[in-house]
Amino acid sequence: MTTRTLRTLALAVAASAVAATLTAFTAPSAGAAAPALAWGSCTHKGAVPGQECADLTVPVDYHEPDGPQLTVAVSRLRSERPEARRGTLLVIPGGPGGSGVRMLSQKGEALRKELSGAYDLVGLDPRGVGGSTTASCRLPEADRHLVTLRSWPSPDGSIAENVTRSRRVAEACARHGGPVLRSLTTANEVRDIDRFREALGEERLSAWGVSYGTYVGAVYAQKYPHRTDRWVLDSSGDPDPSRVARGWLANMARGVEDRFPDFAAWASAPTTPEHLRLADRPQDVRPLFLALATELDRSPRTTTTPGVPLTGNRLRQSLQNALTAQHFAPLAGLIRAAQDPQAIPALTPDVAGPLSDADAAVTLAVVCNDVRWPSSIPAHQRAVTTDRARHPLTASMPVNITPCSFWKDAPADKPTRITDEGPSNILMLQNLRDPATPYVGALKMRESFGDRARLVTVDAGGHGSYLANGNACGDAAVTDFLLTGERPNRDTYCPGT
Repeated sequence: MTTRTLRTLALAVAASAVAATLTAFTAPSAGAAAPALAWGSCTHKGAVPGQECADLTVPVDYHEPDGPQLTVAVSRLRSERPEARRGTLLVIPGGPGGSGVRMLSQKGEALRKELSGAYDLVGLDPRGVGGSTTASCRLPEADRHLVTLRSWPSPDGSIAENVTRSRRVAEACARHGGPVLRSLTTANEVRDIDRFREALGEERLSAWGVSYGTYVGAVYAQKYPHRTDRWVLDSSGDPDPSRVARGWLANMARGVEDRFPDFAAWASAPTTPEHLRLADRPQDVRPLFLALATELDRSPRTTTTPGVPLTGNRLRQSLQNALTAQHFAPLAGLIRAAQDPQAIPALTPDVAGPLSDADAAVTLAVVCNDVRWPSSIPAHQRAVTTDRARHPLTASMPVNITPCSFWKDAPADKPTRITDEGPSNILMLQNLRDPATPYVGALKMRESFGDRARLVTVDAGGHGSYLANGNACGDAAVTDFLLTGERPNRDTYCPGT
């Protein structure tokens, strides 16, 4: 999941519901061919030279292909060496809520350098995101902060406030979201990708999906295996169709525990700047953090952001965000400021302000529309009590109740079961200590694919691996595969750097 990959939501479904979720979504009714794309210069901030943009028209509901339509923003960087071009590579962003158009702006030049003109590079903003048609739940600002979109329990472990907010948010989305909000699903993103492929005139696509984008990519490979060329899935979660995003969120508790030792080692190292060093020994950092979070539960601190105090849960959310990233200094600075009675802590932008209304809507809608979530309040309270003791760094947020438990509409499509049926053309890349999509979940994706996939395990922390953490071994495995089609003969391991 960019920092926007930090947004999914959490428990277990009844046996009857599990049985109902095991088949793939149905194919859309036949409709008109995808319209031609009118390419022009991109105008969004951060667009790179040569990047072109267009709008792709798609049905709101693919089962009514001639009904209401919406637009999906698409973008491309054409190969600078046409004689070397072998195909088209799609970048699939994380999230839900990530922008493929901006991902292309951010990663396009690096991909061009790595791939030497072998591909036209393309991306799209999933419906609900960025330049595509968006939806709105009309949520007040207070309900659009990460610490409220995510259900952090009260300091005493109570979830009463979470229940009230979750019900309020679900009702607002049902009242204001309309057909567009109900259409924000993984199944429809996959259909939109295939419509984009058709509009590009390509028989097959290659792809690089990251975080939630690996699930989108896996579902596409399951539904349209004959339209896949070379398929890279970077930072995968468990594709269990009975849980989907609920399982991803629950696994984050394990992921944070896997990653925290990296932060503890950095924050106690002699090479760490003195003003950011938190302890003399790695084993002292965890109790220091937990004690500070508990203190902030009791007595929140005023910050440099008016009206936004540093609470224990906002510190915990800051930890989660920092562990996902590749640098720890902002978190250490926040902790040091919170320890100093004379300092005024400065929050980083990801926890200081709210998401936009559109971003909040798509973040919620995709995970709530994809699968039914359990609604028992007592069951959620029991799960919170247990997980709070087991994983104190995340204080049971990953298993707490969310707006999905009160969602008004049943899923329009059954989640897809990922299987070993299809071409053996998938390469998975995974950091060992990923706090957002932990290794244990990636192993479930690998198991589901069977011989269709190979897994390259990178001894690194943080979220996202290819062209992200400087591991030459992992980068080379992906680049070689995209250039030659050759994968390791078996699952392989890349040592840390």
